[in-house]
Amino acid sequence: MKLQNYALGKWIEGNDEGKKLYNAINGEEIATASSSGLDFSAMMDYARTTGSSKLRKMTFQERGLMLKALALHLMEKKKDFYKVSAWTGATKVDSWIDIEGGIGNLFAYASLRRQFPNEPFYVDGQAAKLSKEGTFIGHHIMVPKQGVAIHINAFNFPVWGMLEKVAVNWLAGVPAIVKPATITSYLTEVVVKEIIASGIVPEGAIQLICGSANGILDHVINQDVVTFTGSASTGKMLKSHPRLLEESVPFNMEADSLNCAILGEDAVPGTEEFDLFIKEVQREMTVKSGQKCTAVRRIIVPEKLVEDVQIALGKRLEKVVIGDPSVEGVKMGSLAGKEQVKEVIEKVELLAKSQDIVFGDYNKFEVTGADKDKGAFISPILFLNKNPFKNTDCHNVEAFGPVSTIMPYKNLDEAIELSKMGKGSLVSSIATFNDNIAKEYVINAAAYHGRILVLNRESAKESTGHGSPMPLLVHGGPGRAGGGEEMGGVRGVKHYMQRTAIQGTPTTITNITNVYQQGADANETDIHPFRQHFEDLKVGDTLITRKHTVTEADIVNFANVSGDHFYAHVDATSLEGTIFEQRVAHGYWVLSKAAGLFVDGKKGPVLLNYGIDECRFTKPVYPGMTIGVKFTVKEKIEQEKRNEEDIAKGIVKFLVDVYDETGETCALATILTMVKKRNQE
Repeated sequence: MKLQNYALGKWIEGNDEGKKLYNAINGEEIATASSSGLDFSAMMDYARTTGSSKLRKMTFQERGLMLKALALHLMEKKKDFYKVSAWTGATKVDSWIDIEGGIGNLFAYASLRRQFPNEPFYVDGQAAKLSKEGTFIGHHIMVPKQGVAIHINAFNFPVWGMLEKVAVNWLAGVPAIVKPATITSYLTEVVVKEIIASGIVPEGAIQLICGSANGILDHVINQDVVTFTGSASTGKMLKSHPRLLEESVPFNMEADSLNCAILGEDAVPGTEEFDLFIKEVQREMTVKSGQKCTAVRRIIVPEKLVEDVQIALGKRLEKVVIGDPSVEGVKMGSLAGKEQVKEVIEKVELLAKSQDIVFGDYNKFEVTGADKDKGAFISPILFLNKNPFKNTDCHNVEAFGPVSTIMPYKNLDEAIELSKMGKGSLVSSIATFNDNIAKEYVINAAAYHGRILVLNRESAKESTGHGSPMPLLVHGGPGRAGGGEEMGGVRGVKHYMQRTAIQGTPTTITNITNVYQQGADANETDIHPFRQHFEDLKVGDTLITRKHTVTEADIVNFANVSGDHFYAHVDATSLEGTIFEQRVAHGYWVLSKAAGLFVDGKKGPVLLNYGIDECRFTKPVYPGMTIGVKFTVKEKIEQEKRNEEDIAKGIVKFLVDVYDETGETCALATILTMVKKRNQE
């Protein structure tokens, strides 16, 4: 069977024999993969024109709903993916991480749409006042890059590696060309075929190269983004490609690193933290057979506990049954292929020159339900390095399999120093129930690690573990880990967008962004905003309320109702040395009174008020002052119906500008309301 590439809107087989791909469990040939005959330049032009133009026209809400629909569709097909995943040597748990973890990223970024406007672009941060009178302001807008995201992925996660990236670039409005590692590309191909068959993503939003992509970087332009996951050596070679440098193409590198797990000095045998540490390290060594860029490679423990850790970890590793994942009781499958076995053994032999193997033998181990010689199996290997400051191979050499090294430390400063000797990692973890130890470690080690997990008895039940990057947290790390950053919620989406400063009058900036800027022309309306449906409201529609003169009774009554008897509100004799000239109204009274001025109490299209953003009290309000409110439609956000019975509605943000008799603003706030639509069909 020949794997197919998806290019220019059609499935294409390579025009040569291609590379043979094998079942990692039994060694049988699965397929061949080739990209021979593909026109990479044409593929990239196709993505930039067909894919990009369609995605850029969609709003964040539409893109998010697209991700949700795709996630639901792929979940329905996951059994088919599990069958193919087993060929990679993955256990059910391994496959769950890859397949459902990847689909989970689609769900996570679909939900993230609620943090974006109902626009194809994003307004970033707050406006900057650039002039004394306020007629000239600046802002930042972010628009989708008009290029293509090229994702060069590793062999260990053929599904997650793809979906965790495309979820982000699609939400940003950018198409992708996916290049999985050829050795496990047969699983990626199956998933992409379902994505295309679903018809959910626009044509041109995704293309797939199963064979070699050598030469594709020759065609990048400044609007493209390139991401790479894999070995540091390959990543460095790609990162220095002349075309990337010439076109200033963003390159995100997520490289395999020498991640470490620290056992806190308080986590002695008998404590829950000690047991959690042993369990976590054993899991990280054997899940995916250690083929994880986040796996624990260095086990850093107090010197007095080295023997305890070695014995406890050895006992857990002894119970790990290696073999065919389809056989009951098997806990660890194989590596992805025999090439990986050879590479791991070479690294193990190199490490063995400077440290001792205390568990495991890559020549002598039992395999259940499979032929050890036909499959790509290997035993877990545990090293002990008694002098890690002198024998430093463990900080420089990574065996990308179930291989890790125990090393001692005398005090926390030494533990921190050892963690840093890996020269940058994707993740570090520390097991401790002492938050002072945790803080000391995190603050002093964070500069060398992309993520730090603090594991203790209180978090253990719900902790996702050392090796699991989370969609809304950044994944990446400094130094050896590549110096890159991906995912991270809104942060990740911004990597695929161009931030541009825009300058002009408040009215112009309002018209460009569809977000009302203070000082812009307002459309005063005789119809109260609360009497209008979502469709009828327009950004800039403004209600000028009646006014109210503040009295001391207002302040006293609010103090009694709220229980807020702060001296500045109730004791005029205590104001000496303060900024206040006399008793001052509570800020929350000002806001409450503003609501009394702008609210229309009759039942209407407004369903509820569910929040306040950016509330600021900018000028003291004293008895005798007269206040009014400019109540302006600031922004509108579409909201989909959750089911057939749900009410059709949208979110309207109103700017509340409370001003005094001089026209100066005393308070500013943004309130969020849920407003019914006219059509309920």
